[in-house]
Amino acid sequence: MKKFKVLPHRADLKIKAFGRDKKELFLNTLLAMTESQKTKNLKEQIKREIKITYSDLPALLVDFLSEALYLGQVNQEVYSRVIFKRFTDKKIEGKLIGLKVKRFGEDVKAVTYHNLDIHQKEDKTWEATVLFDV
Repeated sequence: MKKFKVLPHRADLKIKAFGRDKKELFLNTLLAMTESQKTKNLKEQIKREIKITYSDLPALLVDFLSEALYLGQVNQEVYSRVIFKRFTDKKIEGKLIGLKVKRFGEDVKAVTYHNLDIHQKEDKTWEATVLFDV
């Protein structure tokens, strides 16, 4: 299964991510954001604890990505894995795992709600469309 694809957009970054379940979907949206930043990485591996609670699944996805973006910018890091200790439609607890970054090549400014879509398909896989402000 393809992890994600970049969709055409005039000014920002628009992606469609895929997953066999919601956890894989969240991970693949994180990977799309991380790969779009075109970083120069160091080899030092890092882990960051996250706890996110929100009212519904779409808002939880935006908050999850926003938290990863914030932590990455503040700490000069990018994340390519997540270990979920708890995952429901309203709460995530876990660890982001990634690398320290020398510099970011592309600046992702924010995760937006514009045209946000997350749904389960007939074949029981999941799909999300997310727009990032760059």
